[in-house]
Amino acid sequence: MRLPAFNPKAVLFIGVIGISTSAVFVRLAGDAPAAITAFYRLLIAVIFMAPIVLVKYRHEFKGISKRNWLLSISAGVFLAIHFILWFKSLNLTSVASSVVFVSLQPLFAFIGTYFLFGERFSYGSVISMIIALFGSIIIGWGDWQISDVVFFGDILAILGAVAITGYLLIGQSARKTLSLMTYSFIVYGVASITLFFYNIVLQHSFVGYSSVSWWAFIGLAIIPTFFGHSIFNWCLRWLSAATVSMAGLLEPVGASLLAYLFLNEAITWSQLLGGTIVIFGLYLFIVSTSMKTGVTISRKK
Repeated sequence: MRLPAFNPKAVLFIGVIGISTSAVFVRLAGDAPAAITAFYRLLIAVIFMAPIVLVKYRHEFKGISKRNWLLSISAGVFLAIHFILWFKSLNLTSVASSVVFVSLQPLFAFIGTYFLFGERFSYGSVISMIIALFGSIIIGWGDWQISDVVFFGDILAILGAVAITGYLLIGQSARKTLSLMTYSFIVYGVASITLFFYNIVLQHSFVGYSSVSWWAFIGLAIIPTFFGHSIFNWCLRWLSAATVSMAGLLEPVGASLLAYLFLNEAITWSQLLGGTIVIFGLYLFIVSTSMKTGVTISRKK
């Protein structure tokens, strides 16, 4: 295999920083409803991708089966639901709590594969899930002491993790026969259309937001998308899935640090203790599932 032009581990570190900016950008777009922020993130990403897809990948659209169209469209709807729930969560609870709860997605994915594909749990995966659950309870209990609204934000983040799990499980079959660019273009497009009509129903305005919010929309569409998740996908060619997934566990750390620096958001003792336990549990989970199957459940978005 030809050596990459850049050190994959150094590039992976940049990807961690990229995905960690997502929550901060959402908070910076504070005068926009969560669904509007999600809509513009995906719409702008689609606009950036359109020239490349329509020139280089347009031939793939002719060969897409009805089944893959249905799966891709369904995945797009679930992605829209994920962003609605997670972005709303970030308006109610702390960045630290919200990102940690969304990071539980690999656990929900493994549970989904158990019911859908008969995947069996190892003792290690069960123990690691219990550890992660225990850490989540600590965070939730601490946030509940602050207010019911903050705790409700935690619940939305967990539901957001469930929604992104649905997106991944539904779309994984279509992804096997479609290129990453084509599949992402379709899914992002469907999600943005879904969010458009959702905002219409809720009578949200599509204009009238501050310049800071508009820059946040653009930042969301570019940095966590192309300099975050796209980098992770590139790194999968050179690094093991387990290594890339381990790096993804640093997102709560990076997001919390950026929230402290740019939003002056402190971390409570329950978030620090519970978050550390959750990340440790997820680490053990990835290790145990990687050893058992040789692969790792993919992460979002």
